[in-house]
Amino acid sequence: MPRFIDLSAPIVTTPPDLPPFQRVTITFSNHEAGAREFEQLFGIDRSLLRNGEGPAGEIITFMGTHSTTHVDAPWHYNSVIAGQPAPTIDQLPLEWFFGPGVKLDFRHKEDGDAITVEEIEAALARIGHSLSPGEIVLVETGRDAFYGQPDYWLRGPGVTPEATRWLYERGIRVMGIDAWGWDRPLHLQAREALEKQQPGILWAAHQVDLPYAQIERLCNLAALPPRGFTVACFPLRIVGGSAAPARVVAIVE
Repeated sequence: MPRFIDLSAPIVTTPPDLPPFQRVTITFSNHEAGAREFEQLFGIDRSLLRNGEGPAGEIITFMGTHSTTHVDAPWHYNSVIAGQPAPTIDQLPLEWFFGPGVKLDFRHKEDGDAITVEEIEAALARIGHSLSPGEIVLVETGRDAFYGQPDYWLRGPGVTPEATRWLYERGIRVMGIDAWGWDRPLHLQAREALEKQQPGILWAAHQVDLPYAQIERLCNLAALPPRGFTVACFPLRIVGGSAAPARVVAIVE
């Protein structure tokens, strides 16, 4: 029997001290409220409902498309990529989001470190694997341990634009990480860009001018083997969206 491993962060109402881009607010409606709603809609007394209860429900009153585990579309990075209008999340091929997975272990990297081409090559050599087109590469940093904390977005290493391009050139169209972002933490990149007054530093791996997708804010990668599993990571079909939440699942045979 295959084993299913959830790689998604739970969607819960978050503490109010989180930055707005991490915040989620959910309003819950119980069965009592559902019975009242049926009474109002249909004039039905609750005695006609089992146990006098109506439907429970929820409304997500605040959640950005990037607030939890999500897939970024190229439209998130730039409006034009590789000379073409950048595709939005609903325009990406579904085939991208179901395929063999490869996990690369970078838990030894410090916050703010860069993950280079040479380090990815070495990580692949350690697990005895050569990449094939269509595989989904997941970078494990261990920073999912800080998910939901105010400083989560300040933590983690990040993948360089050169390493991102290297993966893309080997047919990788979906790559993910268990940290806040694929790039090095933005406050560090911003500081360096300001000091050097140089473009191509801030958000460099995102804006590498390639039409690829990222999965950010993954969880539980420690439960995966380095290879020998399948990843399903279908994003919600938000028309015109720069990203969409996804229930990311690994299937281990």
